[in-house]
Amino acid sequence: MAGATTPVRLDEDFIQDPYSLYRRLRADAPVHEAVMPRGLTVWVVSRYADAREALANPMLHKDMRHAKDLFERHSAAGADGRLFDQDLASHMLNSDPPDHTRLRTLVAKAFTMRRVELLRPRVEEITEELLADLAGRDRADLVDAFAFPLPVTVISELLGVPPANRDEFRDWSTTMLSAGEAESVAAAGQEMAAYLHQLIAAKRADPADDMLSALIHVRDGGDGLTEAELVSMAFLLLIAGHETTVNLIANGVLALLRDPAQLAALRADPALLPGAVEEFLRYDGPVNHATLRYTTEPVEIGGTRIPAGEFVLVSLSSANRDDDRFTGADRLDVTRAAGGHLAFGHGIHFCLGAPLARLEGQIAIGGLLARFPDLALDIDPAELRWRNTTLLRGLESLPVRLG
Repeated sequence: MAGATTPVRLDEDFIQDPYSLYRRLRADAPVHEAVMPRGLTVWVVSRYADAREALANPMLHKDMRHAKDLFERHSAAGADGRLFDQDLASHMLNSDPPDHTRLRTLVAKAFTMRRVELLRPRVEEITEELLADLAGRDRADLVDAFAFPLPVTVISELLGVPPANRDEFRDWSTTMLSAGEAESVAAAGQEMAAYLHQLIAAKRADPADDMLSALIHVRDGGDGLTEAELVSMAFLLLIAGHETTVNLIANGVLALLRDPAQLAALRADPALLPGAVEEFLRYDGPVNHATLRYTTEPVEIGGTRIPAGEFVLVSLSSANRDDDRFTGADRLDVTRAAGGHLAFGHGIHFCLGAPLARLEGQIAIGGLLARFPDLALDIDPAELRWRNTTLLRGLESLPVRLG
């Protein structure tokens, strides 16, 4: 491993296989500097206990309105470490209390377990339609044909996004979350922001029975939601409402297809499915690391003193592969008690959409396995490619044979 003072690089090799680097970091330098693809320098927290503590540490801040100078200081010369402008960045993941509390309260009721359970019939209906479309085929890309359309349909219907715009929305989302050229990311962000402004204007003129219309009513009711916060909230809910579940479904299916014994165990006992979904989240979760935090004064994490004015990246994927927390953590085990994993974060920023993602994951994977008993990979696993992003852990495609 690199010397103690040399930052590691989160490069293409890391994107394709983050776990090799994480193993070395947990063993030798559990809180260590790293350089992200566009040149931003951060401190990576890799062990479970440290990650859990950091996620709940109020001394690690998230309000990006006050971090412009940090981006300039810690980015490579000529690079822009920021992802989006304030049109899309004024959401609850980029805020601290009391703003975070206010913003989260506005949408929390829509994602309670009781409310989410009411969505079960519609999730089952969409799943059945997608499986029926697959039934007449010998082969398919499971990402395009199943893992993406299910959650994007659910969250779009919940928010009130017209079907005609969903493919365009996917392109923007993929580009904006990538580690590619900053110009392309910025352009996609501008197009997404312009679209959301237009959608909000249309719903303001003609409200419907959906969450976005309800948020517009809150904004226009004057209780403190700014127009930028409204646009950013719509953006966050749309992105987070499908990206994580796409990856949960595809990564989970891939893990099973690469481990015939675990696939057989789950087929033999479908009652294992809820716990198996927790194991998929732990083993190869949909989010590689939590969104950026930063220090305003020195903070000690895992015995390492991080100075003031530094970015901190908490690795959820690494924490979930920590043998000190999960015995045999690099092994898939659908019978494992995987509770306590950090795939959805921890603390006040714990993912609001976790109940919905779990519901969709269980229905989707359960339905797929029941419909296609001979499901198998249609590609050498070594040829699979992971999306060009350090934030997410998601496949570009998942070719399968259906029967």
